[in-house]
Amino acid sequence: MFADTALVRRIEAAEALNAAGCGESIEIAGGYASFAGVGSPLTHAIGLGLNGLVAAADFDRLEDFYKSRGSAINLDLYPHADWSMFELLAARGYRIVECNNVLVGPVAGSPDARVRVVDDADVWSRTVVEGFFPATNFSQPELDVCRRLLKLENATAWLATVDGNAAAGAAMNTRGKLALLFADSTLQKYRGHGLHLALIRARLKHAADMGCDLATASTAPGSTSQHNYERAGFRVIYTKLNMQRD
Repeated sequence: MFADTALVRRIEAAEALNAAGCGESIEIAGGYASFAGVGSPLTHAIGLGLNGLVAAADFDRLEDFYKSRGSAINLDLYPHADWSMFELLAARGYRIVECNNVLVGPVAGSPDARVRVVDDADVWSRTVVEGFFPATNFSQPELDVCRRLLKLENATAWLATVDGNAAAGAAMNTRGKLALLFADSTLQKYRGHGLHLALIRARLKHAADMGCDLATASTAPGSTSQHNYERAGFRVIYTKLNMQRD
């Protein structure tokens, strides 16, 4: 699939709405800046600069939004963004802190007996957080990050189990006919059992049942997650940079 600007706008507009739904937010420069707490991974600006020129005044408002809340400024930069974004970021001393590959794939999946939709936000949140940060004693803010995701429009929480034990989690929601897959996490001792791929395919089946025509996910470049999404028919269509000013 060719990643033209229209497709990038479609994906990032949906991602920006998800960001806005996770906390206090303002609409700015074609996207949204969201604040969900200092240091939260959901405190993030998404979708900026994909609809034309970004003025210095827009950036001033973005920076004031975060500075007034005592937060670092964190945003995504896209290869399809207007060049004014690149110039503003360079002039204001932003640095790259992360790269993410954006993948898209067909809405074609299959159910798996180990995977189901769950309503227990606490079990799901603990499974996902532990998959990312192996531990057993999590703070309330860490768990709240996951709970915020489940409040998004059309969001569903998914759990994979082994012998009745929670082993992996993931989530998805839809924006129009686009399915967004995220929060994929497997507990360390259950890795290598195909649970992540099973979660991907089960969510794709659900997305098809909901009438979606495309699915998207973001992963770290070269990661096991990327490999599993590619096994499910996804392909990388662009890489975005996570930029930060402390």
